[in-house]
Amino acid sequence: MAIVTVNSLAMEFGEQRLFDGMNFEIQDNDRIGLIGVNGCGKTTLFKILTGEYAPTGGTIVIHKNTAVGYMEQHVCRNPERSAYDEVMTVFSELTKMESELDILNAKINGGCENLSELVERQAFLHDELTRRGGLTCRSRARSALLGLGFDDTQMRLPVSALSGGQRAKLQLAKLLLCEANFLLLDEPTNHLDTHSVEWLEEYLINSKCAYLVISHDRYFLDKTTNRTFELENKKMTAYKGNYSAYLPQKKERQLAAQRVYDNTVKEINRLEGIIEQQRRWNREKNIRTAESKQKIIDRLSENLEKPENAPSAMHFGLDIKNQSGEDVLTVTNISLGFNGEPLFENVAMEVHRGEKIFILGPNGCGKTSLLKTLLGKYTAQSGRIQFGVGVKTGYYDQIQTGMDSSKTIFEEMADSFPAMTNTEIRSTLARFLFKNDDVFKPLSALSGGERAKVLLTKLMLAQSNLLMLDEPTNHLDIISCEALQTALSEYEGTLLIVSHDRYLINSLADKIYYLTPHGIEIFEGNYDDFLRKFQPFKAPEKKRQEVPEKQQEYKNKKERDAQRRKAKVRIAKIETEISEKEDLLTTLNDSLNLPENACDYEKTLQITNRIDETQHFLDTLYQEWETLSETIDN
Repeated sequence: MAIVTVNSLAMEFGEQRLFDGMNFEIQDNDRIGLIGVNGCGKTTLFKILTGEYAPTGGTIVIHKNTAVGYMEQHVCRNPERSAYDEVMTVFSELTKMESELDILNAKINGGCENLSELVERQAFLHDELTRRGGLTCRSRARSALLGLGFDDTQMRLPVSALSGGQRAKLQLAKLLLCEANFLLLDEPTNHLDTHSVEWLEEYLINSKCAYLVISHDRYFLDKTTNRTFELENKKMTAYKGNYSAYLPQKKERQLAAQRVYDNTVKEINRLEGIIEQQRRWNREKNIRTAESKQKIIDRLSENLEKPENAPSAMHFGLDIKNQSGEDVLTVTNISLGFNGEPLFENVAMEVHRGEKIFILGPNGCGKTSLLKTLLGKYTAQSGRIQFGVGVKTGYYDQIQTGMDSSKTIFEEMADSFPAMTNTEIRSTLARFLFKNDDVFKPLSALSGGERAKVLLTKLMLAQSNLLMLDEPTNHLDIISCEALQTALSEYEGTLLIVSHDRYLINSLADKIYYLTPHGIEIFEGNYDDFLRKFQPFKAPEKKRQEVPEKQQEYKNKKERDAQRRKAKVRIAKIETEISEKEDLLTTLNDSLNLPENACDYEKTLQITNRIDETQHFLDTLYQEWETLSETIDN
């Protein structure tokens, strides 16, 4: 069943057209990856689907039973709001009703003239609040946060004090509570450590929701999607399968389109030759033949569509000026801490020429601090760091510091490499897609992706033989990630990279360093190898005594039957309690409408409170009844 249908959708901002004639359907079991270069309109499409933006053309039909949930890149607009209060924004309408009820209760107790209107409004709000789950919204918000790993202290922290992983889980808690069945996820893995990304993957894989996800994390897309939408050249194209399945399909589609175009042009040229020949003979029969062939040409030309070129991509290489010695870096038991708090200790490593090493570890373990310590930006509290002969380091900072924001791109390059001519600078920047007047853009006005390209340009020109890169694929779109991956794979120097891009790690790594508070664990191979070898470091499972298959099956059946019997007994008791509480609720509502009670404010308040308590208890019974029923069904 289609939960979203889009027909001829178009969007323009002034003279800039983002997309036109977009058509697609989303089914209730779709898990779709949305890809495209930065600035092509992916986030804009999300905002159109949520109703925040109005399209300039076309229609969107969202099924009446479809509830849309949106996970934005930025978790909230008020970073000083507590984690719990941020989650409670999902219930903003319910909390407004509660506030109005408090005001009404105060007015009723104060003895207003229009008492009947106030009591009627009070009853309506109370019924609406009960129907929409207002009596349990706070407990549900707290339960969701507890289930996602927040304790009471973390719930009270402002959003600004939370880690990237916690913020992502906070947004996910909001999605869970809004009970959406169609999710829009905009770069959900940004700033998450590997453990948090895997947690999110597991949640999405097991979810019953359909979703559309924007991501440059190719490994994530491979694990979580079954369709791929590509927004390119202002058009949307749908492909079956995940990101890896999309790549050969796109290549085949491009080749097929080019073949059709070439064959059509060839046929038009052949027909034009016939027409020219027939007109030279200039007989009546020849003229009729020429006119017939011209009609065929007109029909072919009308349907002829030249394949559009793919969006421009970076194309660059990372060369080295001089080769280093065999021993590039030796680190002996270094330690680091801040304000008396240790970050890591006993870190030891030996890096040899040509190695491609990735540093992994959870957020906050000190990966970036380790790179800065190796570069001398931080001072190690103990241990020794020694670089080999002829080593020249290059550093990519994920925070993108080290550039003067008051300069233009051209000025930054000219000041950093004074020996280069203006033509050489322009030619180099063009390889990173800075062309014409783009080179005079101020650094302060650049997007994260554009600043990343400036840093990569400087890195290329420095020709270092040891590159230390901190999250180099952050802010880059998929096409740029592929270009960087190609350049790094052909690099003849040594690589030491901090990254959560598992696709990149799988493609390049020949060794992984896993940073812990007490040192480094070394794993040979790429990310998949690391996962297999990392299993022993997880908490060991308790050994279970092996039981023959038939005996185990019989035992499992007995346990299931026992659970089912217990569930049936409890359900019978719950149904009796539900019947009693529903009768009590009817009695209380009837007594609330009696004239003698309606005029007695204290009695009205007492009865209302008892109704609230009874309804809350009923909700708990209903929930337990549903859980036990599912247990029996399963």
